[in-house]
Amino acid sequence: MKALLLEMVRSLRESARDLLPIVLVIAFFQAVVLRQPVPNLGEILGGAALVLVGLTLFVRGLEIGLFPIGEAMANGFARKGSLGWLLLFAFLLGFGTTVAEPALIAIAEEAAEVAAVGGMIADSAESRERYALGLRYTVALSVGFAIVLGVIRIVKGWPIQYFIIGGYVGVVIMTALAPPEIIGIAYDSGGVTTSTVTVPLVTALGVGLASSIRGRNPMVDGFGLIAFASLTPMIFVMAYGIVL
Repeated sequence: MKALLLEMVRSLRESARDLLPIVLVIAFFQAVVLRQPVPNLGEILGGAALVLVGLTLFVRGLEIGLFPIGEAMANGFARKGSLGWLLLFAFLLGFGTTVAEPALIAIAEEAAEVAAVGGMIADSAESRERYALGLRYTVALSVGFAIVLGVIRIVKGWPIQYFIIGGYVGVVIMTALAPPEIIGIAYDSGGVTTSTVTVPLVTALGVGLASSIRGRNPMVDGFGLIAFASLTPMIFVMAYGIVL
């Protein structure tokens, strides 16, 4: 019990250290540039405390739960030797974690609202919901495809740079073809996809898989799945915009 309390105190201290630069920046501009008192100071301090505790618990949860289970499942699939099941798991992991991403849900809803106001879709709750859901599923499919591609790369030992170069060539081509209204959303979708839910599990899958295959270096081959997951949504969302 004592060891657990000491570990939590250490985690709280590390989270506070990570949040300190943000607090200092806000305090500096509020006091020196704006020269105004902080509005609702009590609520802000209470919210900051919740953020500190939440960040601490989240990081501990990753360390205790998500990273180990991702690596354990990757090891299990590698020992089983079934590439088909591994690829199916990789796709469903990428798809499922992306659909659940809070950041993607938020940007999809905002994009639907702007599209309705701009006249690109009907200004109704049903149309906005359908647009946001279509955007989320498009991104989720793209991430599932990206994780499958990344897993194949790890299994085969192919260099990552060729995939990244080819992917960005595809992004440039799609940018020239896609409607201007969808390009910004597509670029942002690549960023918000790789957030709190997706990154820990996908990273653990890549590192665990590379550690389980003879001849693979976890540092060289285990990372890179997140780059794929950031890249493919841009192509898929621009294609979604062209079709829509």
